[in-house]
Amino acid sequence: MSLVDQHRGRELTESQREWLRGREYLLANRYELGQDAADLYPDTMTVAGTPLLTRCEWLPSEPIPLDAIHVEFAPETPFAGLAGDDPATASVRPQCADGSPYLTYSSAMADLAAPAVFENRSTYRLLSADLAGPRGRLVFGRGNYFDGIDLGEAAAHEYAEARLNGVGTPLRNAIGDPCDPAGRPMNLAISALTVRHDRLTGDVSFLIHWRDPAKVSHAGGLYMVVPVGIFQASDDQPWNEVNDFSLWRCMLREYAEELLGEPEIHGSGRKPIDYDAWPFARRTTSALLSEEIHASVLGIGVDPLTLAADLLTVVAFDAPVFDELFGGIVDSNAEGRLIGTTGAREGPLTLPFTPSAIEQLVRREPMQAAGAALLLAWRQGDACPPA
Repeated sequence: MSLVDQHRGRELTESQREWLRGREYLLANRYELGQDAADLYPDTMTVAGTPLLTRCEWLPSEPIPLDAIHVEFAPETPFAGLAGDDPATASVRPQCADGSPYLTYSSAMADLAAPAVFENRSTYRLLSADLAGPRGRLVFGRGNYFDGIDLGEAAAHEYAEARLNGVGTPLRNAIGDPCDPAGRPMNLAISALTVRHDRLTGDVSFLIHWRDPAKVSHAGGLYMVVPVGIFQASDDQPWNEVNDFSLWRCMLREYAEELLGEPEIHGSGRKPIDYDAWPFARRTTSALLSEEIHASVLGIGVDPLTLAADLLTVVAFDAPVFDELFGGIVDSNAEGRLIGTTGAREGPLTLPFTPSAIEQLVRREPMQAAGAALLLAWRQGDACPPA
């Protein structure tokens, strides 16, 4: 059923109908549009031969340990860049029945084409990043999830309509440099290539996720590494802002949610999460400190279609710890389903980390640019953690 047909019985304006047709074209052709959109930025660096855009200071010469990155919170930093209600977004904000335009692209999505998961929670917005040194530094302010929808997903819609109807791209032109966090609000997703390493056999495998377009607002229909989550607090209650300001803690929550099916906020609407008392977090952090888990950062990249930014990470688990932590792995979650075969005796879903498996995903399947970049960059380096 088309997006227009889903509103059968509702009186739509012609502007809303056109918007829905453009949205539907974007959803149906997201992968191909993403590949082609990279051509809009011929002078911008890319990661590992993929369409993922980057800049020199975002790519370390070698992986940086996650705990070596200095993360700074500067919540009062003013922002003078493009906003979601800027006149440049007018072409992707359809008219309502009374003739007035939707205030933002996200408000149009909420009314006309909202996925199952669509909530404007607070985020840590990236202000600056430097990963060129041995430690790395990331600075964040306050942001909102819909910031990325109102400009990034809107720019993707605009590009889809440009391909469909031959119109221009004033919003993308106004955004300018896709890798400039000062030019637009830039949320940062932490995207983790999860690796299972069996030191006894030498076997290496990994997890892949298919993102269900009916459930997610970004990258629906594409394959991606797992877990992936916007860097944000677990809940908007003020006590979480500082307590959750940690790349590792954010990743822990995403692992529990996307691989084990646990609730996302862990009761933090009532009180802060006690990460030391949470058994999964305590055991996983202990394994990280004992080097049974190695977490590394390979860089930052920006999707050329949606302008979504990803912190590219690899988390390599020794097989016994992986099997202990994820013996109860779920086949599907709130954003899609895991793809793979049984890789351990207890059954976690994994794919073999082999050239053929990577080639299949990266070259022959609709793989999100950040996921493809992670697989290729890690393959070109060392697929196994230190002995």
